[in-house]
Amino acid sequence: MSKKDLDWSSIGFNYHVADYRYVSNYKDGKWDDGEITTDAKIVLSEDAGVLHYAQEVFEGLKAYETEDGHIVCFRPDLNATRMMDSARRLEMPEFPAERFIKAVEEVVKANEDWVPPFGSGATLYIRPLMFATGNVIGVKPADEYQFRIFVTPVGPYFKGGAKPIVVKISDFDRAAPHGTGNIKAGLNYAMSLHAIVTAHEEGFAENVYLDAQSRTYIEETGGANILFVDENGNLVVPKSFTDSILPSITRRSIVQVAKDYLGLEVDERPVRLDEVHNFKEMGLCGTAAVISPVGKINDHGKEICFESGMDEMGPVIKKLYDTLTGIQMGEIEAPEGWVHVIK
Repeated sequence: MSKKDLDWSSIGFNYHVADYRYVSNYKDGKWDDGEITTDAKIVLSEDAGVLHYAQEVFEGLKAYETEDGHIVCFRPDLNATRMMDSARRLEMPEFPAERFIKAVEEVVKANEDWVPPFGSGATLYIRPLMFATGNVIGVKPADEYQFRIFVTPVGPYFKGGAKPIVVKISDFDRAAPHGTGNIKAGLNYAMSLHAIVTAHEEGFAENVYLDAQSRTYIEETGGANILFVDENGNLVVPKSFTDSILPSITRRSIVQVAKDYLGLEVDERPVRLDEVHNFKEMGLCGTAAVISPVGKINDHGKEICFESGMDEMGPVIKKLYDTLTGIQMGEIEAPEGWVHVIK
């Protein structure tokens, strides 16, 4: 197979219709065998549970081409188990972890020529999702579901370098205490759309959400976990009292990189908004950008500026970013099980 004729550095973070996707359906209490298909369309009854009661969960991970020509992905076992956790919380059937990983392998191999070449800055984004297809009218879980994986090549998240962004403290709440903030469900992202559109209209890149109970502690943004670097150059990771922060795979990996590769101390704890001005650096972490540096926070007109500034990543965030991306691309030796070789 040969690579698609694309300008990999200019494709952006957008959806491109690749050739193949994986589909498996749940009916009569079990999943079927699943298959690779060319059909990118989904046909649903108007009474499908996903349309009425938002039974939908999803994941996001990437496949890369390494310098030696292998195609790999990063810690898919954690995506598999997180999706099982998400499904369980919404009374959906779990898609087994071993089948999840096998499906990822199959769909990436089928779309091998869509995997961007090493060094292009682009990657193959993998989107597993599951949703209720069965008919419901009363408020209850559906009886039928579809698990699907599609892929799309995406360009580098940053153009012209990872420039720090400006974020704002939101007046909205992201997740209720003991709610669904700790699972990856579409319903959590739907409630953030008005808030992010408003933030963009005001000139900010993202919202920082506080805990809904006291509006005192930092939680996360609409699409990423948060990291801080303290005055001693060590990592501080916000933690929720009420388990309302999504357990980011990127964040968990960064924490281990900080400890084992960079020798940093890591403090995972509740972080009060009124102590953030003491930190030297801030970053947002997730699959898309790995780490996006933050230059300042706007708290209702009051600016909290970080010493790292608005020109470039701070030194600690930069080391974390370079080390983790080096591991992902095969340039730095990875901990056992982190890099999953597909081909």
